[in-house]
Amino acid sequence: MGVLEQLFLIRRIQSWGSNRLSRIVKSPKLHFLDSGLLSHLRGADADAFQRDRTAFGSLLGCYVVSELLKLVSWGDRDLQVLSYRDKDQHEVDVVIESGAGQLIGVEIKAKASVHPRDFAGLHKFAELSGEQFIAGFVLYDGNETLPMGPRLWAVPLATLWWL
Repeated sequence: MGVLEQLFLIRRIQSWGSNRLSRIVKSPKLHFLDSGLLSHLRGADADAFQRDRTAFGSLLGCYVVSELLKLVSWGDRDLQVLSYRDKDQHEVDVVIESGAGQLIGVEIKAKASVHPRDFAGLHKFAELSGEQFIAGFVLYDGNETLPMGPRLWAVPLATLWWL
C-alpha cells in the first residue's frame, strides 16, 4: 500500500469524526487516483459504461476525488480532504475541513438529475456537524445549479473545470 501511495496511484482518505460521535466508521477509505489506469485495469470502455452505469459511477468518484485533492493542494488555505460514513450507512463522499473546523460535504452522482434522497448523507452530516457545516453539494451530470435546501445545492460536475 505504501508503494502505491508513493507512486500516487492510491490515497488513503481519513474519516471525519470526533470523540462524541461513536457511530462514525473510523477506517480510512482508499481512493485510486488515476481514473484512466483504473478504467483500463477494469477492462472498461464507453460501451461497458453504457451497459453498467454503476461501474461508471465508481470511476467518476475516483476522478472527482482526485480533482478535489488537486484543487485543495493548490490553494493557499489550510484544508483537509476527509470522508464520512456512519454505522447506519449514511455517507458523504468527500468532506473538506478548514483549519478553523468549517466543513463542506460533497457527494458525487453519475446521473443527469438529482432527487432529495441524493442528499440523505449530507443531511445527516449537517445534523452531526452543527454550526461547523458551511455547505453541502451534490455534483451531478446535469447543467443547472439547483438549491436543494438550507446550505445544500446540486451543482454540475463541469463546475470542477470552472474553479
